[in-house]
Amino acid sequence: MKKKIWIFNHYATGMYIDQDGRHFNFAKNLLELGHEPIIFCASTSHNSYEEIELGEEKFKTDQAENIPFVFVKTPRYTGNGVQRVKNMLAFYRNLFPVAKEYAKNHGKPACIIASSVHPLTLIAGIKIAKELGVPCLCEIRDLWPESLVTYGIINRSNLLTKVMYLGEKWIYKKADKLIFTMEGGKDYIVERGWDLENGGPIDLTKVHHINNGVDLGKFLYSIEHYNLNDEDISNSHYFKVVYTGSIRKANNVRKIVEIARIIQEKGVNNIQFLIFGDGPDKEILEKYCLEKGIDNIKFKGFVGKKYIPYILSKSNLNIVQLFDQNDLKRFGASLNKMFDYFASGTPTISDCLFGYDLIKKYNCGVVLDKATVDQLADAIIEISKMPKPQYEEYCNNARIAAHDYDFKVLTKKLENLL
Repeated sequence: MKKKIWIFNHYATGMYIDQDGRHFNFAKNLLELGHEPIIFCASTSHNSYEEIELGEEKFKTDQAENIPFVFVKTPRYTGNGVQRVKNMLAFYRNLFPVAKEYAKNHGKPACIIASSVHPLTLIAGIKIAKELGVPCLCEIRDLWPESLVTYGIINRSNLLTKVMYLGEKWIYKKADKLIFTMEGGKDYIVERGWDLENGGPIDLTKVHHINNGVDLGKFLYSIEHYNLNDEDISNSHYFKVVYTGSIRKANNVRKIVEIARIIQEKGVNNIQFLIFGDGPDKEILEKYCLEKGIDNIKFKGFVGKKYIPYILSKSNLNIVQLFDQNDLKRFGASLNKMFDYFASGTPTISDCLFGYDLIKKYNCGVVLDKATVDQLADAIIEISKMPKPQYEEYCNNARIAAHDYDFKVLTKKLENLL
């Protein structure tokens, strides 16, 4: 049965611009399944100077690949200070009159999907759904305030933090269904003592898990149609270890540089590290490599997103390394990068063992929790010498993981919940 589905995501503006991302892919597949998805997002784009010009209007509508977007007026901001908080509050406040007017002109939805990161969108979703007399499904993509406490941004015993925990509990109680992108969502609720068995108000039967994923069709199309003319990625004489992403402190690319240094010092000369991306640490690390004579790593610079599938398909090993490993990882992970790595059909090496770890689950690579650079260097050398049948098993298992996390499959799971 065809359903009109409203999706609230403050930060989906970037998905409209890129025509990609979690909710864009959900909406595209829901459309193909005969439903009518509409994405509500901010007029400003996070971490970008791009925005949707509204003039004096409260909101504006447009389409991307036949998916309707409703842009709610929000003020510009940069960074994570007071202006960003004002942007969040504006989206929350303005969503109510915009939803009311849109429902009046286009009819109310069958249901609302309200997605974090910040919880105000979830609160708005629950309240607007109640006003319209429809169910609200809340999607949890980050644990607020738990993640803020873990990273030391706020204190657990602070009165405001306690109020935020009460707000989180209220959201979980009031939502008709909950979707966690991390698989350990139920574990988190039980640890907080909020489930029915522990005397709390939350029925765990309404708690579900849908991770992030990959548009496998688009990924394979990009491999075929967007080739990168680069002699290093095409060189079959080297065992190529590839990283794609930002080059900044949080991404810990310095660790890859140190791994490359150790492998070079061991006299292994058939392994090449290729870093695709840009960021504030790029020049610093390039200078360090020059000073230390590390020549088995190359910084390739920024490349368009459409070339990433081709790059990864030419890799022999993809690498994940995290700067800050903390207790939150026990609840699982939803790294977008990981699903691109799976789709490449190439093994992955990771220095972080997550709860419900997918590399372990699918046996499509090597996980060494909190590994030192020496341990990772030895593991990479070992993988480069691995017998072909064992290596091919990793590759085949990565492809199986990619198929299981194709957005077509994930959207069917979402449709079943709806």
